[in-house]
Amino acid sequence: MAQPPQPGPVFKVLHRTVFDYDAPVRDSINTLHLEPRTFPFQRTLSAVVKVLPATRVRRFHDLFENVTHHFEVPGDHRRLEIESRIRIQNLPLVVPESDQKALLHEYRGDDIPERTWAYLQDSPFVSRNPYVWRQALDITSGIGPVFEQAVAIMHWIHANFRYQAGTTNVSTRIEEAFALRRGVCQDFTHVMLGLCRAVGIPARYASGYLYNGPRDSLVGAQASHAWPEVFFPSVGWIGFDPTNETLADERYIKIAVGRDYDDVAPVKGSYHGNGHGKMSVSVEVEKVD
Repeated sequence: MAQPPQPGPVFKVLHRTVFDYDAPVRDSINTLHLEPRTFPFQRTLSAVVKVLPATRVRRFHDLFENVTHHFEVPGDHRRLEIESRIRIQNLPLVVPESDQKALLHEYRGDDIPERTWAYLQDSPFVSRNPYVWRQALDITSGIGPVFEQAVAIMHWIHANFRYQAGTTNVSTRIEEAFALRRGVCQDFTHVMLGLCRAVGIPARYASGYLYNGPRDSLVGAQASHAWPEVFFPSVGWIGFDPTNETLADERYIKIAVGRDYDDVAPVKGSYHGNGHGKMSVSVEVEKVD
């Protein structure tokens, strides 16, 4: 009898976002994706979200089953602080051989089409594009298994795109990132989503964090990170990180999933007032012995 996988590493994450305004603002309304739910290879041990000025924070699950927080600060304020502290435990990533050999026609049975339909359609940041579709066909031509197609797409992005902060922003869509051939993990993820969906592979956006161990040199550690996930019939969603050209293994801490960045932004909000805000974000990821 096969032995159950041994528990993997435990990580703790401190994520702090601060908005400082040069004049009082009011009616601040925010939605947060900072607390992970339990995923197949990841278990949440504890999670705390704090907001200052103190206010009521409502916790619920969104359409993608992400743990979501919502709050409002109606009174005047010149500073808003949002802090989350989480502890999670990961299991070693294991992709069954049957999934590594699965062909696309095997995604048609049971309830798979219903579960993956949203991740094959256009989304706010990832729309259908003839140039992306043509490139996807070129990359996957002659490759049968979906796992190998996803690996080939990941390798192609890593080889042809340059990681360069400041060339794009959180509003950059796939068309611009694909033309620039550079950007950050969000852009790499959107491009891979578009390439996968163009050839019928269900793919979704994952946001979270990345632990950079003492011998690793991974891009995106000590900050919010993003990577795409591809669906497989028996094991479910597996992450492929084109930014670092690796599978999203036990070093990856997943917070939320959706069609693209618009569904999983860590902090999204608005306010009334003439004050201009300055945002600062700090992330600390530690492995617990």
